[in-house]
Formats: sequence, structure tokens, C-alpha cells
Amino acid sequence: GGGGGSAAAAPESAPYPGGSKRRQEAEAAARSSVFELQVADTLDGEKQPQLIVKGALDREQRDSYELSLRVRDGGDPARSSQAILRVLITDVNDNSPRFEKSVYEADLAENSSPGTPILQLRATDLDVGVNGQIEYVFGAATESVRRLLRLDETSGWLSVLHRIDREEVNQLRFTVMARDRGQPPKTDKATVVLNIRDENDNVPTIDIRKIGRIPLRDGVASVAEDVLVDTPIALVQVSDRDQGENGVVTCTVVGDVPFQLKPASEGEGEPQNKRKYFLHTSAPLDYEAVRDYNVVIVAVDSGSPSLSSNNSLLVRVGDTNDNPPMFSQAVLEVSFPENNLPGERVATVVATDADSGKNAEITYSLEASPLSSEAPGSIFSIDPDSGDVSVQAVLDREQRDTYEFQVTARDKGVPSLQGSTTVVVRVSDRNDNEPRFMQDVFTFYVKENLQPNSPVGMVTVMDFDKGRNAELSLSIQPGDHDQAAGIFSIENDTGTIFSTVSFDREQQTSYTFKVKAVDGGEPPRSATATVSLFVMDENDNAPTVTFPSNSSYTVLPPSSNMRTVVATVVATDADTGLNADLNYSIVGGNPFKLFEIDPASGVVSLVGKLAPKHYGLHRLVVQVNDSGQPPQSTTALLHVFVNESLSNATVVESQVARSLHTPLAQDIAGDPSYELSKQRLSIVIGVVAGIMTVILLILVVVMARYCRSKGKHGYEAGKKDHEDFFTPQQHDKAKKPKKDKKGKKGKQPLYSSIVTVEASKPNGQRYDSVNEKLSDSPGIGRYRSVNGGPGSPDLARHYKSSSPLPTVQLHPQSPTAGKKHQAVQDLPPANTFVGAGDNISIGSDHCSEYSCQASSKYSKQVRALHPAGPNTHTHVHRA
Repeated sequence: GGGGGSAAAAPESAPYPGGSKRRQEAEAAARSSVFELQVADTLDGEKQPQLIVKGALDREQRDSYELSLRVRDGGDPARSSQAILRVLITDVNDNSPRFEKSVYEADLAENSSPGTPILQLRATDLDVGVNGQIEYVFGAATESVRRLLRLDETSGWLSVLHRIDREEVNQLRFTVMARDRGQPPKTDKATVVLNIRDENDNVPTIDIRKIGRIPLRDGVASVAEDVLVDTPIALVQVSDRDQGENGVVTCTVVGDVPFQLKPASEGEGEPQNKRKYFLHTSAPLDYEAVRDYNVVIVAVDSGSPSLSSNNSLLVRVGDTNDNPPMFSQAVLEVSFPENNLPGERVATVVATDADSGKNAEITYSLEASPLSSEAPGSIFSIDPDSGDVSVQAVLDREQRDTYEFQVTARDKGVPSLQGSTTVVVRVSDRNDNEPRFMQDVFTFYVKENLQPNSPVGMVTVMDFDKGRNAELSLSIQPGDHDQAAGIFSIENDTGTIFSTVSFDREQQTSYTFKVKAVDGGEPPRSATATVSLFVMDENDNAPTVTFPSNSSYTVLPPSSNMRTVVATVVATDADTGLNADLNYSIVGGNPFKLFEIDPASGVVSLVGKLAPKHYGLHRLVVQVNDSGQPPQSTTALLHVFVNESLSNATVVESQVARSLHTPLAQDIAGDPSYELSKQRLSIVIGVVAGIMTVILLILVVVMARYCRSKGKHGYEAGKKDHEDFFTPQQHDKAKKPKKDKKGKKGKQPLYSSIVTVEASKPNGQRYDSVNEKLSDSPGIGRYRSVNGGPGSPDLARHYKSSSPLPTVQLHPQSPTAGKKHQAVQDLPPANTFVGAGDNISIGSDHCSEYSCQASSKYSKQVRALHPAGPNTHTHVHRA
């Protein structure tokens, strides 16, 4: 065994009677520094071993000890025996909870939906029972922390209670306490640092302001046509409230306008989400060509997905007196196919000048576009006299689909005036690229029970080609196991995927298939992408109770203590998450509030004290609800039979079977006949009181008649009527009736009588009780007439006699009055008196509909008065 104490040898005991001598010793088999065995002598000479704790006990280090005890007598040879002593160490709350970490840190995306789990705090306690049960609560936490976050007291899960906006708060720091349920409770605390991660939920803002001498009012800027190129005309400020990449903004000017944006500063210290730009003119302005420019500025952030906003500025060009060469078009767009031969002509540009002579002679040249820093001379060339533009390189539309450069026409006047036009060469497409999906794998989440033919996702595919070469045809390709065969379809124009069936997550949680894209070029080109579809759970399954079954029952002794675990209701739910988070409640069958159920674990406990009225079958109606919206529920029956033992299982099973057909609104709890027995007792007592009242009235009437009869006729002392039934018969002459000890008949009271009834069994033995005699007499229990039976006395004649009323013995062997079975009763005036019926018994061993027990017997017996029979001795005494 484990450690134990050493045993001190007991001294030799005194000789026992008979000359025998015995010595007793007790020792522990194992030695230890924790326990010690001491043997003490008792007054009667016996040895009493005592186990002494001499070392510190720590249940967390060791929760039990097993000691081997040996006892040996002092004979020769010595005899001994041994036993195992197990010492169990109980727990005290001497350990505090301990968190796994002192600091918990986590990131949370802003705008997370309520209920989103963040992290789980875990603490352990070396104690057991309630000393080791831990609950988690907020410690030092601000009001905003308690408003935005929820902490589960049992599991330690920290989740979102309300949506958090990073622009309002970017970090939450607080403490959480772990507290056990011991007395007094012990605690530990941990710090939680929650960093709010930015989400791209704010669009950029664009603010256009006046700069320099350029007037700007109500979104309109006035600029003279002779203004210099690259002149700043407005200040553009762009900002985004988001953080990081979500706040990095790119700002551009949209459209073919002679304006461009330039950063106001190149400093590295400028915030990424706040930038300033100058809006510059990128080309000369000509009032005769274009009078107004609508400059649209677009700001796009770098978030995913990106957000954008725009603002516009109307630029009005002021007129001056000049006539430079003029092109028919300010911008000349030319379509030219890719994969060309070098030296092919692209276009011819022509300019006119209102002037004449040398001032109207025009020469052409190529210049870079204000929006492009690339010199066009490496790709394009122009004939200075004719204005023919030729390409010097092979063009690839997928690399660059637009070339923009400027053709300048200069006259030969002095000073020379010039005009320019922008040439935009748009490269036309040939089918030399295959389609390309934005992602190799598309992942979608869809709720179950979605209506058939509902959209479940959208794929994005592109083709770097253009026109018919980029016209794509989409189709669903079955997967390895043909999951998508006949289930999904795709809309060719939008890439929207539809389902032809309603999903059931409990049947299948995910689908995987491929989408194929084929372009319309010659020859056609194609590409494929994988689609993974995950079915999200809906609360479409009610909880299922796996234990107990409705027809089962459990036995609960009446001596059970409070908080005794009666049973555990076990239920499952095919759903997941909150839809499978079950809670239990008792909704019926608990009128005495004897039981309660733990909402989380389903443990049914006894919380009330059991009384005799609670004996029997209790049917608890337990409802199991999940936490879905809307919630689903299931009702189960828990039968508890309260009794000391289960002596007749068949009776209990029949009661359980009857309860299954009893409406749930009707409570089945304990012994229903308990209160009924109390009512019956009250009824019987009332009946007996009524009977006694009637008898008392009869006695009053009898005494009144007796007194009137006495007044009319009277009687002489010592004179007896020869027909008086109290006169002994001839065969009783040998046995004189017993006289009163005082011997004075004249002094006997005349107003009442005492009738004593004594019976003996046929074999000469006496009955132990009236009940025993009445049970042997078939006539007892009915009203019987004395007048007319064989040997029955005529009581009426006795009342008419004027003789005194002496003590009369009807049978020589009758015992004296006052020993057994006496009932005080006034004799009735007629020759018929009433005998008591069967025993009146209230309460007996009974088996009610829902209980089977032995209740206390309450019985009230009224002894019968009946004529003397062959085995009955009757004594009538005058009192």
C-alpha cells in the first residue's frame, strides 16, 4: 500500500479468565511521515489503535493513502491478521485560479457582426468540486468595453456584443477576472488587449480650392487661353478616414482634357490618407477650339474592394486675339490593328490657318502627349509637309491599346504661331489571348433551405482581347464526383451561378465544381476555374432527446438530501453553432417545486424537502430549446418514483404507462390519495359526531319517557315483576348472581344503565378484541332486533315494571362488569336496540393510481351490542 504510520507494540495484557493469556499488537505495514499509528489501552483491557496525522496533507499532491494494518496476538505461535485502511483527503479552497497567459492580445476587424467570437480566456484551478469551478467576469473595464463586448461567464469566450467602428476606437484594453466558487472565493486576473483592424468602409473625399490669381467660385474656374502650359489653376485635397492600405488614395483626372494633377509636395512625412495635388494645364488652351472643360477628378483607395469618389471642376477658357494654325479635330483617334508590319501608315493629319502667306505655311511635328512622358519618335513618325503618320514598330494591343501623342502645326510667321492636335492611336484586337479568371478558386457561402433557382455566387472572368474575341461563353463542368450535375447553372452575361435545388446542410455541407469560359475568337480559346460552395446552417432541426426515454423512470429515496442529482437529460441537435446551443427547463409536473434543472447541462436536481405526500410517481415535463432564431424545441418526460425501495416494479411501470396517456397539462406529482385520505378522515369524524348527537337526543327522549312513566305508576322497593327478563331462569338457580360489593340495591342510580358485552370463542377462549369477534359473527354489521330471537329479553317489559332495578346476571359464568369490552349506552325505550356495524377504519395499506405505500392507520371501532348467543356472555349492570 501507500505510506502509513508505524505501529507501537501493545503491552502484554492481563490474563483473561480461564487462565488463558493473549497479547494484541497493531502495526502499519508501510512507514510514512504523514500518519502514525498509536495503540491505547481501554478500561476493559482492549487495545484501541488510533491513526494520528503528523504531517501536512495536500490533496493536490496526493488525494488518498492506502495503509496496511496488522494485528497480532501474544500466543505461541503468534497469530495475526491484517486489513487495508484507505484514507481519502477532502479538498479545501487553497488554490487560486490561474490564467494560461497574463496578457491576451487579439485583432478584430471593425464592423464585425454581434456574436462574432474573438478569443477564449482559459484559467485552471487545482481544486475540485465547487472550489474548482471557475467563472469569468470583467475586471477593470470601461463602459465602452462592457457595451461593445460580451464575456461568457462559464466558457470564457469573448465575443462581439455591438459593432465596433475603428474610426471611433482603435484599441480596447481591459482586465478579466477568473473567480472560483469556493468560500471564500479566490481570483486571478489577466489583461486583454484588443486591436481593432481597419476595414475599407469609408470613401475618399475630394475638396477643390482656389489657388493664386485664378478665380474659383461655385465650382467654376476662369482661365485665359494664353495661359502658360503647366500653370496650376486649383488646389485639390484628397483624404480617407481609413487606415493603412485602405487609406492610400490614388487621384487622377478622367477624360481627354488638357489638365493633369501633380503632387503638391514630395515629402515622405505626409500621411498616406491625406494628400494635396495641384491641378495644372497640360496643353495650350484655345478659345476658338474649346471654350469650356469639365475636369472630373476621381479618387480611388487601395482597399479590397476599393472605394472611390469623384468631384468636378468647370474650367472656362478666356478669349484672346490670335489665329494660330487650326486642326479640324482637337483629338484625332485612329484604329490600327495589332501585329502590324513596320512602316505602315497610320493616319494623315491636316491643319488650317486663317492667316495667309508665310503665316499660313504649316509644318508638322510629333511631340509627347501631356499625359505621357514617352517620346513618340521611337514608335511613330510624321511627314512634316503632308502630315502622314507612320508606325515604326510592331504594336501589341494587350501590352498597350492606346498611344497618345501630339502633332504640332507651326506657321512660318514672325513670331511663329502654332497649333497642335492630339493623336490617339487605338490598337484594334486580334484573338491572341485566352480567357482568364480573376481567381483560380472561387469560394461562396450560402444559407441552407434557399429557394431553388436562387443566385449563390458570381465568378469574374476576363479576356485581354476585345470585341468578339472577348465575348465569353460560360458553362458548368461537373466535378470528380459529379456534385454539380443538374444542380447548378450559370448566367453567361453576368457570371451569376444559380442553384436548381434547395440546400440541406445536414445532408451535404459543401459542393465543388468547375466553371469553363470559352471566347468567341477564331480559333476559340478557353480557361477553367474551381468553385467551392459552402452551405451555412439554418435552425431547421429541433433538438432530439437521447436520454431518458419517456417510458423509463428513476427511483429517488425520500431520504435524499438537497441538491441530489436525480437524472441528466441528454439532447442533441443536428444543427451547428447557436442553432445547436441547447437549454433545458421544466415546464410542467413540478407543482411542489421539488426539482430544478440546470439550463445548460440538463442535470435535474432535488431542491425541495420530500414529505409523505410526495411519495409516488412524479412526471416532469422537460422542454429543450435551442438558441436559433426562431428557436426550436422538444418536450420529454422524466419519471421519478419517490420511495424507499422498488418493491414492485410492475406497478410502477403500469403507472408510467398510464402517465404517457395523461394530458401534459395535468400534473402527476406524488400520492394523489394523500389529501383524499385526510378528507375522508374529516368526513368520518363528522359522521361519527353526528351519530353521537343523534344517540344523545335519543337518550334524552328515553329518559324523559322513563321519568314520566315513573311518575304515573311508581314502584315499591324490593318488589320485582315475575315476568322481568332480569329474573334468572330455572337452569341458573344453582348459580346466584353476584351482588354489588356494597350490598345496597336501593341506593343504585335510576337514571342510566351500563351494558357490558363479553364474548368467548366456541372453544372457551376469549376474543382478544371486538374486531376479532365481529369478524367471526356473520350477523354483525346489520341492525338487529332483540325481540323475537330465542332467549332474547323483552326490554320494554322491564321498563314497565314497578320493581326496583337490581343488578341482574344473565349467565352464571359472566365476568364482572368493568373488565373488557364495555360500552356506555342508555337503554332504548322500546324492545329493540341498535348494534354497531363493522369496524370503521380510516387509512389502510393501499395502492393509489400513482403511488404504492403503507400509510398510517386511523381506526375508530364501535363495539357491537347484540343478544346473547351460545358462546356470548352478556352482563347488564345498573349504575
